[in-house]
Amino acid sequence: MADVFDKCYKFTRADDLKEQGWYPYFKAIQSGADSEVVIDGKQLIMIGSNNYLGLTQDPRIKQAAQKAISEFGSGCTGSRFLNGTLSLHVELEEKLAEFMNAESALVFSTGFQTNLGTMATIAGKEDIIYTDRNNHASMVDGCRLSFARLVKFKHNNMRDLERLLAASNPNKGKLIAVDGVFSMEGNLIDLPNLVKTAKKHDARIMVDDAHSVGVFGENGRGTAEHFHLEDDVDIVMGTFSKSFASLGGYIVANAKVIDYLKHHARALIFSASIPPANAASVLAALDILKKEPERRERLWRNVRKMKSAFDEMGFDTCGSESPVIPIVVGEDVHTFMFWKKLFENGVFTNPAIPPAVPQGRSLIRTSYMANHTEEELDIVLDVFERLGREFGLI
Repeated sequence: MADVFDKCYKFTRADDLKEQGWYPYFKAIQSGADSEVVIDGKQLIMIGSNNYLGLTQDPRIKQAAQKAISEFGSGCTGSRFLNGTLSLHVELEEKLAEFMNAESALVFSTGFQTNLGTMATIAGKEDIIYTDRNNHASMVDGCRLSFARLVKFKHNNMRDLERLLAASNPNKGKLIAVDGVFSMEGNLIDLPNLVKTAKKHDARIMVDDAHSVGVFGENGRGTAEHFHLEDDVDIVMGTFSKSFASLGGYIVANAKVIDYLKHHARALIFSASIPPANAASVLAALDILKKEPERRERLWRNVRKMKSAFDEMGFDTCGSESPVIPIVVGEDVHTFMFWKKLFENGVFTNPAIPPAVPQGRSLIRTSYMANHTEEELDIVLDVFERLGREFGLI
């Protein structure tokens, strides 16, 4: 007789890696998220975080969270739709819309749910979603939940997108869904040519800017601002777990689109809202982001330093254009071995293997913060150069 648990009992890959000493996941961090962390009592330089502006330990954000807990308690005990909307949530949505130059905003409980809820609700059975093959898993699952027809185009290839759109039924609604910054490769979507193609075929555009807001654009509004195309993107999605140093997600769009999502998105209606401390943290982070552009400048100074150094050493960095700088290793086992050596030398990184990356292109994902010091970055570069030569990568 078949057992639904059979797949669980047959899964041994994690146990194999643990036995070999290369298992890299679920490492328990014993300190706050900062440029350095403590694991197993050992201090490591953190270059595996999405804490781009380095705000998670900012006293102003901690104080805002503590004050919110004192005033509102620890949680909301219900969904935004019913009993879980606080004045903090309303204030946050108003300020997000204002910051993003959008008509309206809607806050979800997590970034993953934001994409699930938006895509599954906006695109129906009479519609088509065109999605980049390298989009984040939350966009992939959002497409799966939708009743729309799914069409994938080659990564960042606008000629392929044009070909597919040209072959589509002109009477179908069309949504092009892409990442602004692709979270493994670190490269930007070719938004200028995507916009031209979308206009030609009357398609709407949704950009997942989880890794872009707070990082790109003159004011930190993300990919569309970076390319001066804010009026041409219909929906921008963002998260609070990166530059905003908290947890949750949001959508900004036309007010009618937001109103429709508020009354139809199951991921919103049937999920408890983010706790008061999270909402207050984001409000504080948003205020800092607007008042302290020098944080973004420091971040980019660090990114330029690391990208230039890695390229000069001869590492394959996938043409990264963002604070995410991948180091391609190749085979899965070699990637785990390289990760372990980095860890043993005091550098925390993230290994990425298929299906997160193409076969034979397994990599070490590194990412940088505004508050990394020159000394920390120099240590990282020294370790990478030494191990890169040892592994024959440079």
